[in-house]
Order: sequence, then C-alpha cells, then structure tokens
Amino acid sequence: MSLNVQDPEIKPIDRTERNEISAQIGKVVSSVRDVYQSGRTTPMEWRLEQLDGLVRMLNDNTAQFEQALADDLGKPGIEGFAADIRSTSNEISYLRKHAAKWAKPRKVKLPMTAKPGSGRIVPEPLGVALVIAPWNYPIQLLLLPVAAAIAAGNSVIAKPSEVSPATSNALAELIPRYIDSEAVAVCEGGVDVATALLEQRFDHIFYTGSTGVGRIVYEAAAKHLTPVVLELGGKSPVVVHNSAKIDVAARRVAWGKWLNAGQTCVAPDYVLITKDVRERFVDALQQAFTEFADERGTKTNPDYSSIVSERHAERLRGLLADHGGAVAVGGDVDTASCYVEPTVVVDPNVDSDLMNEEIFGPVLPIVTVESTTAAIEFINGREKPLALYVFAEDEDVSEQILDSTSSGGACVNHVVLHLTPPELPFGGVGQSGTGRYHGKSGFDTFSNLKSVLNKPTSPDPKFLYPPYTKVKERIIRKLL
Repeated sequence: MSLNVQDPEIKPIDRTERNEISAQIGKVVSSVRDVYQSGRTTPMEWRLEQLDGLVRMLNDNTAQFEQALADDLGKPGIEGFAADIRSTSNEISYLRKHAAKWAKPRKVKLPMTAKPGSGRIVPEPLGVALVIAPWNYPIQLLLLPVAAAIAAGNSVIAKPSEVSPATSNALAELIPRYIDSEAVAVCEGGVDVATALLEQRFDHIFYTGSTGVGRIVYEAAAKHLTPVVLELGGKSPVVVHNSAKIDVAARRVAWGKWLNAGQTCVAPDYVLITKDVRERFVDALQQAFTEFADERGTKTNPDYSSIVSERHAERLRGLLADHGGAVAVGGDVDTASCYVEPTVVVDPNVDSDLMNEEIFGPVLPIVTVESTTAAIEFINGREKPLALYVFAEDEDVSEQILDSTSSGGACVNHVVLHLTPPELPFGGVGQSGTGRYHGKSGFDTFSNLKSVLNKPTSPDPKFLYPPYTKVKERIIRKLL
C-alpha cells in the first residue's frame, strides 16, 4: 500500500484538497492498524521475511538507488553505496540475525521479598509506528527505523522526504514489491501529508530532521501521549588538542565536511583549537581538500556532492555573508548550481548565525581557545550536541573532555564513524534529540518491555494481609 500526494511546495493545496489528503491518510492508517490487530505482524517468521525482503530490495536495486541519490543530492556512486545503501542492508541483516533472540523473554533475578516466584521482561510490539525520514540520507534514515519497528513486530507507516523526490519515488515503488504492503505503507508527499499523518494516533513516532520540526512532532504526539524518538542535530564540536596528530586530524575533519557536502547530522560543525597549532591545522585542512578534489577542483567534481536545493545553498551563502571572521579556505557559492565550496572560516563572531545555527553544509568555523578548559567551557555554554569529537594523543585529555561534557555520542580521533556499529546506540540528548536506535536499542525502542512477575499460590503467608497486628508489623519491617 502506498500513498502519493503532490508536493504542496510545488503545487499549492486548498482546504478541500487538504481535507481529502487527511481522509486518505486516515484510511491508510486505519488499514495498517487493522493488519496489526489481526496479529499478522507478531510471529517471528513474518518479521524475518520482511527483513529479508528489505535486504533483497537494496541488493537487487543498488544501481537504481545510486542513481536516485545522484539525482537528488549529486552523490558520488560509491558514497551513496557505502553510506546509504550497503550500510543500511548490513544493519538490517544484523537485525535479522538477532531479532529472534531479542524477542525472547528476558529472565531477571528477584530479591528475597519477591520470592518464591519468577520474573521476566517480555518484549511485545507497540502497535503502529510512524517513521518520518529526512532528505540527507534518505534510504538509511527511513529504512533503519522501519526495519527496527518490523523486527519488534509492529506495522509501519513510512514517510520519505519530498526534498529527495527521486529516492522517495524509488522507495515507494520498490518497498511494496519486496515486503508486506498491507502492513508497511509508504506515504509520499510534502508538509500537508506530514501534517495529516501527525493528526492520527500512532503507538510510536520516529522522526529524524531539524529541531524546529522536532518540536512540532513532539507537540502533535503529546495530544495522543504517543512515545517518540527525535533524532535531531545541532552544532557538533571538534576539539583539537595540541597533542593531536594534526595532519591526520585535519584530513579526518575535512572528510567529515566533504561527505555529502557536510549535509550530515553528525558532521563536524566547528573546531576548537589553541593558537599554537591553529595555523598548522588550517594549512592541513586546505591540503586535505586539495587532495580530495584532485586536479578537478570541486565545482564539477563527481566525487563531491551538491547542496540539496537552491534554497539551502542560499541559506549557506547567508551564513557566509556576515560572520566577522576570516575566510582561510574556499568561500565560493553558486546557488544556481547548488554549489558551495569547502570553506574554512577562522575566528568568526561567536554571536553570528554561523556560530549559532547548525551549518549543515561544507563550511567549517575554527574558533581559537586558550586551553582545554576553555574548550570545555565553550561547549558547556551551548546546547548539548548530537556528537562530540576529540583529537588528542594524550588519553587523559580526551577522557577529561568526555567526562566534562555531555553529547548524544562521541568519537575520539575520528568523526562520524561512531554511528556505524549497530552495537552502539545512536541518538541525541537535550536539544539534539531524545531516544536511541541501531541494533538492539532500535528493537527495544519499538517494543514495550513488559515486566511480568509469576507467584505460586502456595505458600500464601497471612502476615501480608490485614489486620496489621504488632507481630505482623515486626515481621514485615524485618523482611523489608
């Protein structure tokens, strides 16, 4: 089952059409809920069949997905394959391998006060899950939460991003061919479709995107007391300590900004560094970008992604127009071709938009600090980030920074890669998000972990029941 509605940003939708969309959405959600309530999605055999189908879909249609990613984002084929297609199929295979074990009741040890008896935690599906995906990694960030919801036994409504239309269309076309389309429905469309979906009651909502829209999702979920996972973003800092291997640190940070042209929720957003090593680091960044581009430069380089739209390119131009710092590398912006050159800005005004908005593009501010303590204070003076990166050969320094700050996740001596192992839960904290997924944490997110206590009918000691005599009171107080 799928629903395709014209993007309202392209074609304005009047009240009558909006009501029609709401009615259509209501029917889709009702139908998917009927499937869940029938019990079809609960058996492990069904769950594993759907996960197998998703892996087959990605493997069978790799070329089509790579082309869709290139059409939407100008992604190099190998980058789309590695970061959006194969990483997704690998994690779905991991879910498929472990789901049956995770779904089994989990025995717990009971205290003396609960004995005789036995206790267990029983994972059960929540019901109907809504997954709303962003445009920057439109395959991974739709299918991984969908797969986790399926592994946990739920039915799902999947909403791809209209900002990546080619990939959205490919997913809507292919998903029903490979998995149960009555239990997993794809709803394409823009703001009006998302709004209509959020008017419905779900048993879980999983949203990846901006903090602003995250607040709207949270507010809509509150009306039905629906649990949510919000995978948001923010400004993920990089601390480069004097003990760091500067060339390696610069190359890895540059790669984090080159990847998808910086349009990654955990991309390094800004760097904190002392004056002692700042110039070496900036020079090494420039060298890294030059090596990545080869002799082709970046503007027409097939290894360098585009900015997703003219509007987003214009937003980045605005951030570069009034930052108060010095452009040390790059700076070229061509909104008509959705191009922003990898750019390094040294010591921007910390009150500028560049230093207060999530950049989500290939622009990297460098902020000079006096010390590690000053870097920690700078980070703690702002909202908690989705990711924190530390480059230091001195382990005491890296541990000091990790212990003294709070972030959704962290990586020492690299960037971005901490979200790839399925064994590591991924998510934000504070303004950068709430909830976790990947691997078992994703399975648990879409499950109700029901606590069950079994008590035998014998013995049935009378001291538990009123009237509470002094003898009974002494026994109870001693036991507790």
